[in-house]
Amino acid sequence: MKNFLKEASSYIIIILIVILFRSFIATPVKVDGPSMNDTLNDKELLLLSKISYVTSDIERYDIVVIQNGNEKIIKRVYGLPGDKVEYRNNILYINNEVVEDKYATNETSDFTIKDICIAKLKKDKIVSNEEIEKECTYDTILDNYYLVLGDNRKVSADSRFYGLIPKENIVGKATFRFWPLDRIGKIE
Repeated sequence: MKNFLKEASSYIIIILIVILFRSFIATPVKVDGPSMNDTLNDKELLLLSKISYVTSDIERYDIVVIQNGNEKIIKRVYGLPGDKVEYRNNILYINNEVVEDKYATNETSDFTIKDICIAKLKKDKIVSNEEIEKECTYDTILDNYYLVLGDNRKVSADSRFYGLIPKENIVGKATFRFWPLDRIGKIE
């Protein structure tokens, strides 16, 4: 019995280490759909770093995993708290400066931060003009919120649909692709 307990304790320790690692440090995540093409493709497997933002801030162009209800979605961060972000004539402006959008794989419809607020209200079925005027008074990203977009804009449900993303919904940073093997490596 003593040998059994000694041997079993090794396996229990290994299981606990795996559970703790997956819960607090890193876990695999699967790309679902074409919204991040050409950077990420449907069914690719990525490593989600849950501790990335414990030691550093969320940065523009990070690829993040967002908890959205029961699903996880993967998008790229474009707007940080305090930023004014808009698209006009397929040109990205951040804080009134033209910024090269090197990740977009197709055209992006015009939008402003106010348009994103209105789209979210419509998605949530709150659409009266009074409510829009009351809720959508800002033109910069609120504290602890982020604007995210998919690289494949024509099919991506992102901030233009969900609204600005609260920081607490960002569960981590996608850092490494480990499947398929011919595309294994760090994600940019």
